[in-house]
Amino acid sequence: MRAFEAAARHVSFVSAAEELNVTPGAISQHVKSLEAWSEMPLFRRNAQGVVLTQAGQALVADFTAAFDGVANATRALRNLNPNPDFQIAALPSIAQLWLPKRLAKIRAQLPMINFSVTALETAPSLSRELFDLAIFFGEPDGTANQISICSDDIVPVCSPVLLDRFANEGFDSLTLLHDQTWVDDWKTWCEAVEMPVKNVQNGPKFSLYSLAVEEAKAGAGALMGHLCLIDDLVACGELVIPKNTSCSTGKSLILQLPKVAQRRHETHQVAQMLI
Repeated sequence: MRAFEAAARHVSFVSAAEELNVTPGAISQHVKSLEAWSEMPLFRRNAQGVVLTQAGQALVADFTAAFDGVANATRALRNLNPNPDFQIAALPSIAQLWLPKRLAKIRAQLPMINFSVTALETAPSLSRELFDLAIFFGEPDGTANQISICSDDIVPVCSPVLLDRFANEGFDSLTLLHDQTWVDDWKTWCEAVEMPVKNVQNGPKFSLYSLAVEEAKAGAGALMGHLCLIDDLVACGELVIPKNTSCSTGKSLILQLPKVAQRRHETHQVAQMLI
């Protein structure tokens, strides 16, 4: 039933699978089981994806309300604990590069709170999962539950030891480092600033942005730096900017809060301290 509700809400088996951390095939099998049990088709499958049947459409609101109710009851039960952990979800790069310094200051001011951080590739649904805050890159939607911290601006960075080579030969002389999540960073920047670079997609690729940052610090090549994540490293000189022309990815670093009725009394205070 949970698989059906997520698939119906998104009208997508793929999006439901991402939310529930399973495969699209698992979602499909669960939905088929529910359809077999009810003897009623809930989705129509086609080459473009899935479409809710009339029966499926009639059920969505009740199923969503039921699972929202379970989530609210679970959150209320957790909050009966006098000292529940304050749960933060964040993109791995944010959890590793942006959050620690800020969280250290918050811990010093709020020592009575235990903070737990979970690194996730996809932002969770705060109405369903027991997170008190989520920090990810995305496009602001203008709602009161979002706080846009800063624009996601990118610019090339490298170790100081590579500056002379860049000055003499440009980017074509440097190995380009890539993050597997942001594989188009170099292409985006080159097009935005009208800087032609040969073989812009070539070079080592890393599953974690923090690994790519460490390689850039070690002199392995030039990396497209997300300024909000590496500003401290630039400020202290561990990374330098060989071509000081940045561009925006069109996204922002966003702090996502649960709905007001689901927030703990400390949530707003912690959010303000993170900004």
